[in-house]
Amino acid sequence: MSNRKFTFLAFSQFVHHHLLWFLIGAYVIAVAYPTVGLWMRHVLFGTVFQQKAPVSLLLIMLASLMFNAGLGLKTSHLRVVLQRKFILLAGLAANLVIPMAYIFVVTLVMRLWYEPDEAQHILVGLALVAAMPIAGASTAWAQNSNGNLALSLGLVLFSTVLSPIVTPVALQVFGEMAAEEYEAVLHGVAAYGSGAFLSLWVVFPSLLGLLVRLMVADVWLTTAMPYVKLVNSIDLLLLNYSNASVSLPQAVADRDLDFLAVTLMIVTGMCVVAFVSGYGLSRLFKVDQAEGISLMYGLGMNNNGTGLVLASLAVASYPRVMVPIIFYNFVQHLVAGGVHEVTERISTNQKSDSS
Repeated sequence: MSNRKFTFLAFSQFVHHHLLWFLIGAYVIAVAYPTVGLWMRHVLFGTVFQQKAPVSLLLIMLASLMFNAGLGLKTSHLRVVLQRKFILLAGLAANLVIPMAYIFVVTLVMRLWYEPDEAQHILVGLALVAAMPIAGASTAWAQNSNGNLALSLGLVLFSTVLSPIVTPVALQVFGEMAAEEYEAVLHGVAAYGSGAFLSLWVVFPSLLGLLVRLMVADVWLTTAMPYVKLVNSIDLLLLNYSNASVSLPQAVADRDLDFLAVTLMIVTGMCVVAFVSGYGLSRLFKVDQAEGISLMYGLGMNNNGTGLVLASLAVASYPRVMVPIIFYNFVQHLVAGGVHEVTERISTNQKSDSS
């Protein structure tokens, strides 16, 4: 039994530490064999709210991600971060304002693009990324880089709890930047991703996970967390695979490499700007290095699992909208890995200088 447990723990850690490569593999499989991913999108488990809201497999997977995120929060850390309310509020505001400014500039530049519909697909995809709450994965990256875990957890929790209010408003604002047809698309997504949807599938599972954490012993949680991390990784990979199965095969079959290239370039630019903004915010408010690290990961990483599910349900007739979301999920982990390497080198150099 102990050998099996050791093997499972090793496998869980292997998947967690090599998640980026597994994501790449999921995209490759989606292009080569999208059948299962397309099938997953049509799996239903009944309805809620008097037959008006079908419960799909993708929604169950999203709820599982959010429940596990809540389960991983430590209330003791949250009490600490509430003592630094100002920097928390500044981080939450910057997480919304900086992407808005970037996307506004992109809409102006992309007017020069020869294919207006492609430019609008990129805009809608970026809007869905920017309107989502901060990713729970940012806390893991912050912890690995010796960041302030309390601040990271606070950013994730409060951006998630506020998402039923913030996300629809943000999508309405982004709609004003879009062309007429896509303005209606974004306003439609704002209505679909209203307070009821986000409360049910994002906020409620997160708070339920947090409640479970308060009720169970720490010993149980220590034992369960490797399983939770593995389930999270599998959920994230399957969500990316299923949604990539809709958009990537057609883009590759059409040999639309310029669309893929410009999307990747714009998405990378937005991710880098977000991370750099976190660093700039830390310098502006003169916080310590640990808090600066947490701000970088918080501003740079968004909950694209929610964005992918919302896109797959609300804008299914525009599959290319998912491409920027899929790319951002890949790029944010890549940039996070780069930030981690830099912070490790700085920490090593500081230790060498002090000795």
